[in-house]
Amino acid sequence: MSHTAHIPSHRKPRRSASKLALRAGVAGGVLGTIAVAGAAGPANAEPVTETIEMPTLGSLDVGGLASAVAASAEASQQEALDQSLESQENLALQKAAKDAKKAKAEADRKAEAERAEKARAKAEQERQEAAARASRDSERTQLSAQSSGDTSGSSVGDSTQAPTGSAAAIVAFARAQVGDAYVSGGTGPNSWDCSGLVQAAYREAGIDLPRISYQQSSMGTSVSLSSLQPGDVLYWGSRSGSYHVAIYVGGGKYVGAQNSSTGVVERSLDWDMPSGAVRIL
Repeated sequence: MSHTAHIPSHRKPRRSASKLALRAGVAGGVLGTIAVAGAAGPANAEPVTETIEMPTLGSLDVGGLASAVAASAEASQQEALDQSLESQENLALQKAAKDAKKAKAEADRKAEAERAEKARAKAEQERQEAAARASRDSERTQLSAQSSGDTSGSSVGDSTQAPTGSAAAIVAFARAQVGDAYVSGGTGPNSWDCSGLVQAAYREAGIDLPRISYQQSSMGTSVSLSSLQPGDVLYWGSRSGSYHVAIYVGGGKYVGAQNSSTGVVERSLDWDMPSGAVRIL
């Protein structure tokens, strides 16, 4: 046995951290109690034996604090998202306004171009109509002059006194229909329109003509109104765009299905001077 075994150790045993914290808490509570008692009573007062427990860290609401922090972060994120969406909407509105302005400018440009084109087309049409009227007036003047100077009794524009052959058949058929009614699209036997009568008259001579007036006036060769022969096709308007046709029957006259008021008539060229004539025979 050691000669020092009976001597007790002077080393204090190590205390755990939890026990130290507990003792500190108790000491703090006691000191707090003493301080309160000293401030409240006289120096010779009886000591207060009641203690007041001080709150510790464990009693704080850590979960509530975390929830508040999370809610604040979520609110900040939502505000940032709202601002981003608002910015995108503003950009979209600006782009839409720009596109609409550009589309309107393009539409205005096209409309202006169309108006200009219509104006040019109208001016050209008026020019052509004026030229056609001038040409008809000139030919009418020539025919009138020739008619006033003719003392032989022969027909103005006639190269022969009477039609013969196919021309005679055409003229005879046309004159036989004088007095018939005018009906748009009529092809006989008792009602006609202008091109229907011409087509039927030429069929008597064994010649098939197109049905429409501007197609008929495009056939054969063009002849002057001063050199007409019986059987020639007269037209009103332009040769490739005529709106009325009739048959020259000699003697300065023609037969045609004029309109619903007159029907099929035989009239002098002076009554309605044609624009031109074609010879198909």
